[in-house]
Amino acid sequence: MLSVDALTVEFGGQTLFSDISFVINEKDRIALMGKNGAGKSTLLKILAGVREPSRGSISYPKETVVAYLPQHLLLKDDRTVFEETSMAFSEINEMGKLIEAMNEELTTRTDYESDSYMELIERVSALSEQFYSIEEINYDADIEKTLLGLGFSREDFTRNTSEFSGGWRMRIELAKILLRRPDVILLDEPTNHLDIESIQWLEDFLINSAKAVVVISHDRAFVDNITTRTIEVTMGRIYDYKAKYSHYLELRKERREQQQKQYDEQQKMIAETTEFIERFKGTYSKTLQVQSRVKMLEKLELIEVDEEDTSALRLKFPPSPRSGNYPVTAENVGKCYGEKRIFANANFMIERGEKIAFVGKNGEGKSTLVKAIMKEIDHEGTLTLGHNVKIGYFAQDQASLLDENLTVFQTIDDVAVGDIRNKIKDLLGAFMFGGDNSFKKVKVLSGGERQRLAMIKLLLEPVNLLILDEPTNHLDMKTKDILKQALVDFDGTLIVVSHDRDFLDNLVNKVYEFGNQKVTEHLEDIYGFLAKKKMESLREIEKKN
Repeated sequence: MLSVDALTVEFGGQTLFSDISFVINEKDRIALMGKNGAGKSTLLKILAGVREPSRGSISYPKETVVAYLPQHLLLKDDRTVFEETSMAFSEINEMGKLIEAMNEELTTRTDYESDSYMELIERVSALSEQFYSIEEINYDADIEKTLLGLGFSREDFTRNTSEFSGGWRMRIELAKILLRRPDVILLDEPTNHLDIESIQWLEDFLINSAKAVVVISHDRAFVDNITTRTIEVTMGRIYDYKAKYSHYLELRKERREQQQKQYDEQQKMIAETTEFIERFKGTYSKTLQVQSRVKMLEKLELIEVDEEDTSALRLKFPPSPRSGNYPVTAENVGKCYGEKRIFANANFMIERGEKIAFVGKNGEGKSTLVKAIMKEIDHEGTLTLGHNVKIGYFAQDQASLLDENLTVFQTIDDVAVGDIRNKIKDLLGAFMFGGDNSFKKVKVLSGGERQRLAMIKLLLEPVNLLILDEPTNHLDMKTKDILKQALVDFDGTLIVVSHDRDFLDNLVNKVYEFGNQKVTEHLEDIYGFLAKKKMESLREIEKKN
């Protein structure tokens, strides 16, 4: 379906990857993996045709439709959500209008015998055959179903796209891609701004309705659920595994162990050969043997061991000062913005040491309740913080609170106390601030880099109630594992707002669900809650039927 041949990308004197080849077949579900900076997004852009390689080629049949969802995008702001989504069918609509115009021309012209009239008939015939061969679709119904699946309400359909955040705009673009039914779908971090229900909807669509899919994602559960093949980009080359992500990790470990064994054997041989050359290079009787070994070393192809992610650092939060038995108590808590009701009559008590997830569709009040607990907004009812509660808070915009004039190292050095001070460089390396990156000023960091730095800072402060609002959006899988283990070991109370099921698994033991203007307590872990929700959804479908 799509063939990549001898692809090479070079810039700034560096080779990002060299002479890579692979084929994307129909029904392939490919995870594109590799550490940050390995070239995954660049490769996806080349596949999408929005960037040119230095050498090599991408080829596919003329009628193949390739659709690409980048991490950052721009929509026109002069259309409603429904109108913008309808642009998915703009090519088909234009084709229909063109056929109509041609037919109109045929009825008004009288030069029936002319060559141009016969050519027009042939063009109308060919275009009509193509147009009517397209599967007949109820466009409006399909648009509605897709938008609802991605979390929009019917009231949103007539709202202007300018009223929506970047995450919701991304869903509009995703809806357009899904509606086009392309042959190859290229997705760069599609789950970063989706809630759990929307991610599950997207999974179902990609598994059951999509043709070929290539995805870059740090959401392990999402990648494992939808992919059957993993292409790893590392050190300028690729490794292609016919395996989903979790199995690929095992195969990758075996591959690296084999490489390490071969590397060690080669290094031993090089050392012995070099010693022989040094010992006998002045000895006449050994001249031919010395020359032979020198030539052999010159021609030797050195074995490389693929980069190992050395960020297996075990973080520990400072010991928590002891709080009261119930760090947070809510009585009839509610919130409205103008006439819009977010939620009402929330009643719960969070016990010391509990680890809780806030989940639900975007806009249902998760971050709003967090802000109420933080005393950042007014609200209905009573929210009481327990005795000696010390809060550590990571907001989605936490990065904006950093001092821009400090370096990365200074930012962390200012808050680190105790043994961790000796491991600041390791800690920064684990969060991708190794080497010279630790001396960058905060003001030159990207948004994602600032988020990671704010997370490290939070990890070093002694608190007993941690509130994290979407902490994993800019973290890769290895860094998420480090953070998750630190939170599992954390001896205080945890509230985490997240859509990342793998991150929440074995971390939280209770789920608060936000939806229909209510906050509902579920006494299950995240997968118990999701299993229960699926059952409830099925019952709702049966009721409707």
